[in-house]
Amino acid sequence: MLASVHIYPLKGCRAVDLDESVVEPWGLAGDRRWMLADSNGRFVSQREHPALARLVIAYGPGADITASSEGYPTARVAVPAESPELLKVTVWGTTVLAAAAAPEADAWFSDYLGEKVRLVYLDDPTRRAVDPDHGADGDVVSFADGYPLLLTNAGSLDQLGEWLTAGGDQPVPMNRFRPNVVVSGYEPWAEDRWRRIRIGSVSFRVAKPCDRCVVTTTDQTTGVRGGQPLRILAAHRRFGKKLIFGQNIIPDSPGLIRVGDPVEVTEHAS
Repeated sequence: MLASVHIYPLKGCRAVDLDESVVEPWGLAGDRRWMLADSNGRFVSQREHPALARLVIAYGPGADITASSEGYPTARVAVPAESPELLKVTVWGTTVLAAAAAPEADAWFSDYLGEKVRLVYLDDPTRRAVDPDHGADGDVVSFADGYPLLLTNAGSLDQLGEWLTAGGDQPVPMNRFRPNVVVSGYEPWAEDRWRRIRIGSVSFRVAKPCDRCVVTTTDQTTGVRGGQPLRILAAHRRFGKKLIFGQNIIPDSPGLIRVGDPVEVTEHAS
């Protein structure tokens, strides 16, 4: 079953929890269409700025956003008008053109982070291709790290929590892993063996496992960092040099998904 649905309108910031979402070729509607870039055009994330977890993002109307955090006035940011200034920005080595937001938005986020940044909007989400090693011709992605959606399994989180508890640590919530879709009713790590799935009426290809970074150690409300769950993943879920939790998935076609939808595994690894 589809247990929960989440988008991150501004890359690196707090999730917005949804009851349903439109699946678009590049990801869930509204997911990671906005991004902050540093003075070199490189994307900014919680890896460098855990304070981004404290930013509450409201989405809409349309693709407009508001950003708020304790001690700061609310920032209201409109989608750039027609024929906007286009900036070259980089996400994990991929350079793409994106529309520049108003200077007032740049100033607000620069003040919040204590670093000069630009806010950009991916006005044409077909510009950025998925890694061809794990996708097909025509697969595209928003400002997400690499793939349109990230899927996690509640059963795997339960197992992870048991390992943490046995070692004297507290379990971590699923939001540490920043998924788009969370499924339930499956045994731990069942998702490792999936190759194709269907959520409701929408089918997806399972592209590759998701290797995890320091963001998973960041409390998604306070921005405070700890040592878990990376240490426990290193002990139990190390594959080569990568620590794995969750699977990147690519939609075969657009559609609508809702919390409570059935989830069917249509192809397993051979």
